[in-house]
Amino acid sequence: MTGLEFLTIIVLAFAVVMVLAGLFTTGFGYGKSRVAGVIMLIMGIAVGIIWALLAGNGDLVEPIFDVDVWDVFWNGFVNLVGVLIGALVAVGIFLVAILKS
Repeated sequence: MTGLEFLTIIVLAFAVVMVLAGLFTTGFGYGKSRVAGVIMLIMGIAVGIIWALLAGNGDLVEPIFDVDVWDVFWNGFVNLVGVLIGALVAVGIFLVAILKS
C-alpha cells in the first residue's frame, strides 16, 4: 500500500463518517444540532467528491495523483469487515471460556 492509498482511506473514511453523522444528527437533532448535521453532511459529500476528482476519477479537473479510489475504498471496507468478524469471534471465545470456568 502506498502513502497515497493510505491517505485516500483516511480521507474517504472521514467523508463517509461525516455523511453518516450528518444524516444521524439531521434526523434526530433539533435546532442548532440539525444545522450542524446539515453542515457535516455537506462537508462529507464535498470532501469525498473533491478527493475522488483530484485522484483522477472525473474529467472536470486535472488529476493531481493517480489512485483508484473505488478499489482502495473497497479493499479498506473488506479489511474492516474482516477485522470486526475476527475480533467478535475472539471476544466470543474469550467470553465462553471465562463463563465456563
